[in-house]
Amino acid sequence: MFRRSFIQKSLFSLPLISSGSLNGFGENKSDIKIGLAQWSFHRAIRSGKMDNLDFAKTAKEKFDIKVVEYVNQFFFNKAQDSSYLSEMKRRSHDMGVKNLLIMIDDEGSLGDSNKKRRIKAIDNHKKWVEAANYLDCESIRVNAQGDGSEIEVAQFSSESLSILAEFAKPYNIDIIVENHGGYSSNAQWLIDVIKNSGKENVGTLPDFGNFCIKSKPDQLSDWGGLDGCAVEYDKYKGVEEMLPYARSVSAKSLNFDKDGNSIEIDFYKMIKIIKKFGYRDCISIEYEGTSHSESDGIMLTKNLLKKAWGSA
Repeated sequence: MFRRSFIQKSLFSLPLISSGSLNGFGENKSDIKIGLAQWSFHRAIRSGKMDNLDFAKTAKEKFDIKVVEYVNQFFFNKAQDSSYLSEMKRRSHDMGVKNLLIMIDDEGSLGDSNKKRRIKAIDNHKKWVEAANYLDCESIRVNAQGDGSEIEVAQFSSESLSILAEFAKPYNIDIIVENHGGYSSNAQWLIDVIKNSGKENVGTLPDFGNFCIKSKPDQLSDWGGLDGCAVEYDKYKGVEEMLPYARSVSAKSLNFDKDGNSIEIDFYKMIKIIKKFGYRDCISIEYEGTSHSESDGIMLTKNLLKKAWGSA
């Protein structure tokens, strides 16, 4: 398909004990390491105002952010396009930007009750493992979702993660799972899924905001929106429980008050939890609000992260 770059990367133990660095970015170990999740620009990319290939450049030049997390939806048909991936890699490297991970969606459910569909989903994810390795990423983010009972989806998800992680091992790619609605927004359930995979290169991607286990009937959002969650897991407890297995952290933001503080999520409380644990790796901005432009929302989130980190 394309040249496989087997670059040595450390495989984390399960659970993770943070070492205080992430492949050298962030010179001062006491500094916060801020990344940018591509979903923050989902409206701009989908509308054609921004090209996927320009994302790394925008992160560096506009926000002085040198770590990026991609979303496969924005280059969905390019996973095996060596020319396109080479251009992505060249542009990020030329800007001095670290490609950290790719978030994978729309490739089937790893916890599907139908074995044939489940195997297909695993196979669909494999090309993204290869693409992530080629781009010098460290992980792909997947979803632990399915159509069965809580127990069934947990069992099938663990089995699928184990198979996918075994495939990813020679590529030095971690398979990380986000709290992303449904059963996966129950942190204890997700941790059990991770543990039962039995693989060192399976971990978590804690998201500040995605702890809605069950949305209200009239809500389409997978995390419940502002007031659309019927059953919600305690977000602060959830992040704390997921941190021992975390490879990255997603700082979800929506709306801000006049002082630049997040209305829905107490960033100061989140950062205190993160620092108390000793996590010193990447915290990536994921702005999902509509009250500000995407660029303004990203900058507000960055400023808030730095303030919260400095005061914790």
